[in-house]
Amino acid sequence: MDKRELAAHESLDLHELINFKTLCVAKSKLMQGLVFDQDLKTLMEKDVQQASQDLADLQAVYERATFQAPVPQNRPTSIIN
Repeated sequence: MDKRELAAHESLDLHELINFKTLCVAKSKLMQGLVFDQDLKTLMEKDVQQASQDLADLQAVYERATFQAPVPQNRPTSIIN
């Protein structure tokens, strides 16, 4: 595998792609509960599986980024619970 690092603008674009794909997966999972047509539900499940695989692939490429967003020590509390 090629060990070259990504340029800053490529890292930022990749980060935006990962965020977008994550939102797509969340929306598809959420909408599955509202769908009653089995064919559509099956299609949405396949979409979630494919998008999850795509995310794993993108994250593997993101490891070559020149910078990564730091993970905060104190995470915000959830407003859902």
